[in-house]
Amino acid sequence: MKNTKSIIHLDLDTFFVSAERRLDSKLNDKPLIVGGLGDRGVVAACSYETRKFGVHSGMSMKVARQLCPQSIVIKGNASTYTKFSHEVTEIIRSKVPSFEKASVDEFYADLTGMDRFFGISQFAKELQQTILKETYLPISFGLSQNKVVSKIATGEGKPYAQKIIEAGTEKSFLAPLAVNKIPMIGNKTFQKLLNLGVRRIETIQKMPVEVLESVLGKNGRTIWKRAHGIDNPPIIPFHERKSISTERTFNRDTIDMIRLHGTLVAMAESLAYQLRRGNKLTSNVSVKIRYSDFQTYSKQIKIPYTSADHILIPKVEELFKKLYTRRLLIRLIGVRFSGLVGGHYQINLFDDSEEMLNLYNSLDKIKNRFGEHSVMRATSMDAKTIGRMGNPFNGEPPIVLAHRKQ
Repeated sequence: MKNTKSIIHLDLDTFFVSAERRLDSKLNDKPLIVGGLGDRGVVAACSYETRKFGVHSGMSMKVARQLCPQSIVIKGNASTYTKFSHEVTEIIRSKVPSFEKASVDEFYADLTGMDRFFGISQFAKELQQTILKETYLPISFGLSQNKVVSKIATGEGKPYAQKIIEAGTEKSFLAPLAVNKIPMIGNKTFQKLLNLGVRRIETIQKMPVEVLESVLGKNGRTIWKRAHGIDNPPIIPFHERKSISTERTFNRDTIDMIRLHGTLVAMAESLAYQLRRGNKLTSNVSVKIRYSDFQTYSKQIKIPYTSADHILIPKVEELFKKLYTRRLLIRLIGVRFSGLVGGHYQINLFDDSEEMLNLYNSLDKIKNRFGEHSVMRATSMDAKTIGRMGNPFNGEPPIVLAHRKQ
C-alpha cells in the first residue's frame, strides 16, 4: 500500500514508579504505590504488582493500603519526574524529525518514510532500548497508521509493549476489545453504550454511523471512525516555547503594593485555571515589570510541572519581590507560564489530599458554568477585568488523547 503512514505512540510504563525504582533499585519487583502519604492522600501511580489487589491510580490512599497492606508507599516528587521527563524528551528529540509530547510521560512521532533508510519496526525497538539504557525508564510503544490505533496498541501490549498493527489489520485488531479502550470514551459514554448493549468495538463496527450519531451526537461519528481505525488526528509538533501570558498596563502609574499584589494574584489564578481547563501543565513561570521610565525587566524560574494555584501564586509573588528593586512607579506588570505540556493535576497528588483535588474540581466546575470571575480569591477581587472567557487552547485538536481516563 502506498502512502501508508507510520505513527508511533510511546508511553513510559508506570512512570512515577519507574522513576522511584531508578533512584532505589531495592524497590524493583516490590509492590509500590506513589502518592500522598496521609489517609486523605490519593494514589498518583502504582506498580503492576499492586494491581492484582485492585489498586489503581486516582483511588484514596487509605483504600489502597487496605487492599494491599504489604505495599511500600512513597511520597512522589514532581521535580524528579519533571527532570526525568525532560531526559526522555531529549532522546526522542535527537532521534526523530518531529514529535508530539502529549503529556509528561507520553509521546507521538511520525516515522513515515523512515523505512527507506531502515525498517521502521527496527527503529522503534532501538528507540525503546536506547531510552531504557540511557534513562533506566521502561517505555512501551504501539505502531500503526494513526495515533488512535497506536495508542490503543500500546495499552494492549503493556508493560514494555512492542505492538505493531500492520496496515489493513486495524479493524480485526480492534474488534474484540472493550469499547472503552477507544480514547474519548469516558464513563458516561461507556454507560450509554452499555445500555445499548454495546460492549465490544466489533459491535460498533457493524452499526451504521447514523445510529451512533443519534445516540452520542457529533462525537458518535468520531467514535465510529476510531472503531474502524480510520480517524487521523494530526501530530502537534512539540516546542518548548508554548506559553500563555497576560499583562496589565495601569491607566495611572502606581506604587500601590496592595493593588499590584492583587493584580498579580488574579493573573496567576486566571492563567492556572486556563491551564487546567486546557489539560495543561507549566514548567516555567516568568514575571515582567515596566517602570514609568519605560525600562522593562523580567525574571523567570523553572519549576516542576504543575497547574495548581497554590503552587503557582507563591512563585509569582516571589519573582515579583526579587524583581521590584527600583523605587519607581510601575506602568505595567505581566505573568507568563511556558514550557507547557499536556497533562492534568495528577502530577501534584503527592502533597495534596482528596480535599484539595475536590476543591479544584469544584471551583473549576463553577467557573466553567458561570464564568471565570464567579469565584476568586479575596486578594484578587479588585482585578476583575483580568482573565478571559475563551479557552486559549481551542485552536488545537482535542487533547483527549493525552489522558488515560478519557
